[in-house]
Amino acid sequence: MSDTALWRRLLAELLGSAFLAATVIGSGIAAQRLSPGQTGLELLENAAATAAGLFAIILMFGPVSGAHFNPVVSFVDAAFGGLSWRDAAWYLPAQVAGCIGGAVVANLMFSQAAVSISAKHRASPAHFLSEIVATLGLIVVIFALARSGRARSAAAAVGAYIGAAYFFTSSTSFANPAITVGRMFSDTFAGIAPSSAPAFISAQIIGGALAVLVIRALYPRLAPADAADIIVPHHQPDPAETGRLTEEGSHP
Repeated sequence: MSDTALWRRLLAELLGSAFLAATVIGSGIAAQRLSPGQTGLELLENAAATAAGLFAIILMFGPVSGAHFNPVVSFVDAAFGGLSWRDAAWYLPAQVAGCIGGAVVANLMFSQAAVSISAKHRASPAHFLSEIVATLGLIVVIFALARSGRARSAAAAVGAYIGAAYFFTSSTSFANPAITVGRMFSDTFAGIAPSSAPAFISAQIIGGALAVLVIRALYPRLAPADAADIIVPHHQPDPAETGRLTEEGSHP
């Protein structure tokens, strides 16, 4: 587990989640305005911006918190011993609050009401299955890279997977309960109606649980040290603690 102070990790999760939501929702609004009535092109623009933005956001905040930005990632990490259950529980409200805040900022950046509850209904059996598959795939990608010592490729891999999943799933791959909640607060291209959110979140939890089983089957030797490196290796000492140890070490 990271030695970085918990409050710093929570701040990184809050800000990273806010940037993620702003990227998803803001690019969706921009796509609607740039390509009105061309749904396929709008989705392509939204997916490309999200994939590229996610890559950059992971690089920005990953060294501090691991760049989870997703409660399913955090709790699966806890299940494998890479994060304590207590810290995972703290990550969750930071991630949700960040995504809600990011949605509000995205709305304001495009001169819309700060909060507009989405009326876009998405719940259907196909969407439910899509969210299970999207979340399952995302978690397996992340932990497969950690187990094989390729965690530093995670930013690119996660961005690429989410960008692709916009198109190979009918739900456009939310794969994240926090972003699902955030997207309720924007009645735009990327929004989701509150009545559809419970189905999406339930499917994401199921996808995460299935991912645990798949990872245990494929990578039975996944150690807590491997899990602690997801999504980005972030083993770094707290700066204040480093300074204290340095001072102590300078005295005989």
